[in-house]
Amino acid sequence: MSTGVIIALIVIVAAVVVAAALTFLARKPRGGRGLRRRFGPEYDRTVARHDGDAKAAERELAERVKLHGELRERPLEPAAREQYAARWTAAQERFVDSPREAVAEADRLLGDLAGARGFPAADRYEEQVAALSVHHGHHVHGYRRVHGVALARTGGTAREGGAGTEEMREAMVEARALFEQLMTPARQGDTPRHRAADDTKLSARPEGSAPGSRGHQPWALTRRHAKGS
Repeated sequence: MSTGVIIALIVIVAAVVVAAALTFLARKPRGGRGLRRRFGPEYDRTVARHDGDAKAAERELAERVKLHGELRERPLEPAAREQYAARWTAAQERFVDSPREAVAEADRLLGDLAGARGFPAADRYEEQVAALSVHHGHHVHGYRRVHGVALARTGGTAREGGAGTEEMREAMVEARALFEQLMTPARQGDTPRHRAADDTKLSARPEGSAPGSRGHQPWALTRRHAKGS
């Protein structure tokens, strides 16, 4: 084989290797940018928790991916799906008369639903929420918020009315996004047909109104209001 042919082969092989390396690097998530894209608001929350140290936050998030990234969510049986949907509807309706109990039920429901989908069980809350953040980082904050409000309720710090009720209202609205994703994970971005109608049920009864009477509803729970609160 002539020297020219050998040189040509070497050049071709080198070009193929370089092209493969460039393709690999292009597809590989690039540190913070890849983690930010995957975790969404959870990325910013973790950076803030590390006092702005992005490197420390990224190490924590990368460890979560290592621990929970291979988790595969289990499908729900139709009967189980109906039961969870019924429980959420009941919690929304209960909010009218008993916001505290409704928030506590929403917290329990999300924990049970996540466990049924294959995430760590609800009694391992920190591990469960870490795993959820890997797969639902854009919505896991709603679960954190409703869980925090539920714990505050047991400590007697949440109030029926005023800011306490508003905080519970917002928590329920944010938690709904994660509930929907866990109910329909294969169809992300879909909007359940009855969501708008259901959200109007999530309002605390005005002071002085009689049981069973909806009357004026100053705290109607809609996503628009939650974002603007």
